[in-house]
Amino acid sequence: MNQSSDTNVVIGTHTLNSRLIVGTGKYSTFEQMQECLVASGADVITVAVRRERLVDADGRNILDFIDLDKYTILPNTAGCFTAEDAIRVSRLGREILRGLENPGADWVKLEVLGDTKTLLPDPVATIEACKQLVDDGFQVLCYTSDDPITARRLKEAGATSVMPAGSPIGSGQGVLNPNNIRICMEYLKDGDPDYPVIIDAGVGTASDVAFAMELGCDGVLLNTAIASASDPLLMAGAMRQACIAGRQAYRAGRIPRKLYATASSPMDGTII
Repeated sequence: MNQSSDTNVVIGTHTLNSRLIVGTGKYSTFEQMQECLVASGADVITVAVRRERLVDADGRNILDFIDLDKYTILPNTAGCFTAEDAIRVSRLGREILRGLENPGADWVKLEVLGDTKTLLPDPVATIEACKQLVDDGFQVLCYTSDDPITARRLKEAGATSVMPAGSPIGSGQGVLNPNNIRICMEYLKDGDPDYPVIIDAGVGTASDVAFAMELGCDGVLLNTAIASASDPLLMAGAMRQACIAGRQAYRAGRIPRKLYATASSPMDGTII
């Protein structure tokens, strides 16, 4: 299956049946998370290995609420601020998923953050960690900024997918710099049109997802936009539809923007 499919997208050795990847954090309850995962239509979900709420106040483990026969888990290194910490957490996630016999054991969503205020990625530490994890046998999906040069460096470092942020994590601002995203895709897909580029972070609502897909991105990863919505279940369904609609609109090809009006019906011909 190649990237021209409306639904499937290939990331390394994994074929995703949905172009929407969703997270599992910030939900009020594990039961709410379960319902939203189903409504989103995602078949890959990301779990923070070092997150605080792997176990809730009642002693229940999040993994008991995830159907491991249905979902491929993408472990992530959220909360890591050094390359060394991210590598350690990646290896921990791999061992956990190997024990669960989940196919997600061979990949990781790499985040190495620069500071706690902006949660922007540290580009130098991210590239360093990416190289080491690739050498360690991981398929690495790299969270990064929308800087095209860093994106290209990450691909050169062996990243299976580069995931530029639309805007800062959890900000809900959508895609702030579409021109940079376009350049990222140009650099990453030059000579390699099937290379997967995923928008990661900053999505606030369904129109943000549709816009990202209309830019030609291969998928969108989000969490807060669903989990922190007033009605998470309703938003999960909206995100699913927006991802599909945005992809179809991209493939259909939008009309050019024009300064002046163009009549939608003929100006001449037989008058009835």
